Amino acid sequence: MSSTKAGFKRLDNLTKWIKYVLYAQILLAVLAIIFQFIEYQLLSAFQQGLYASLANAYGDAELAIEILQTIGIASLIAFIASALLILQWIYRANDNARRLNAQNMHYTPAWSIAYYFIPVFNLWKPYQAMKEIWLASRNLVDGDLSKSSLILPLWWTLWLASNLLGQAVFRLSASAEKLPELINLNFISQASNLIDILLAIVTYTMIKAIYRMQSSHK
Repeated sequence: MSSTKAGFKRLDNLTKWIKYVLYAQILLAVLAIIFQFIEYQLLSAFQQGLYASLANAYGDAELAIEILQTIGIASLIAFIASALLILQWIYRANDNARRLNAQNMHYTPAWSIAYYFIPVFNLWKPYQAMKEIWLASRNLVDGDLSKSSLILPLWWTLWLASNLLGQAVFRLSASAEKLPELINLNFISQASNLIDILLAIVTYTMIKAIYRMQSSHK
């Protein structure tokens, strides 16, 4: 047994730090939703004629907007940190599965993270690589796809939704000027943050499950 597990590296510290960063992302997303709702109320007030101009409405929202900008910067830092940690975790988890003598693994540790950066392929290849890690961690020699967890497609659906909404927010932020466009941007931003909260929860649940499965073999 010891020979088959030579080089196996426990994921304790990585998993712990991922938890901290994802919790930070959740907190920041919740705060963003709160202040985006305040912004929406002011936009609605202007739409109802309670402000003479949009500039006046945003004048009352100056503090909320400044806080939102700060939250945005903090969220970007947390996202980069979580991405670096999770990609490192995926690499090690894939390598660990191989050191546990998992069979029928087609994705190497390097390719399991490289596919996130290759257009078109990044729509499904990272999901397949993660599914392999999950199945191999359960020590399923045949890689029976019927035994994979529902959390995997849920995680990937949220990941794709998060990316689509994030791109929509980025594009609208650069062009939104009229009131209807600003209100749409506000709605989409709130939806994006809500999806990010769900994604963080599901991602950590999945990572923790794989971590426990691999730890049980060592």
